Amino acid sequence: NSKELFCMEHKQRSMAVVSVYLILEQHNRVLLSLRKNTRFFDGMYGLVSGHVEEGETIIQGMIRETEEEAGIILNPSTLSLVHVMHRNQGRLNVDFFFTCTAFSGTITNKEPEKCEELNFFPLDALPTNTIVYIQQALNAFRTKKLYSEYGWEHSK
Repeated sequence: NSKELFCMEHKQRSMAVVSVYLILEQHNRVLLSLRKNTRFFDGMYGLVSGHVEEGETIIQGMIRETEEEAGIILNPSTLSLVHVMHRNQGRLNVDFFFTCTAFSGTITNKEPEKCEELNFFPLDALPTNTIVYIQQALNAFRTKKLYSEYGWEHSK
């Protein structure tokens, strides 16, 4: 059918950005990073996170970002995928959220030019200035919901 062929030729594939986030939990508290000088949610709390780089697996990206931002070393065998979010916020993102059962090193703010502080907060009492999609992901983690979407209600 020529109409179907025409439609198939003009569909555009998603060019989503792949991001990774660490939900580092200790005693029902989660490690949050207060962002600054990033031009993306400055003055708000997020997780240790970053973009997966070209030629890097999602796990490799998570390990690299955690070491770059928080100074701790993760072993792939200690990581567990706990949530995936398909997010639409001016660009498309596919976000992978991990927990870890162990790490080596000491938690240190290795990017003070981008991070005001790293601190633990109760999972059920996050700061009011926590990024909304991070709040959604942490709630999904607490309720063991593996997948969610954010920002799509405005895209139709």
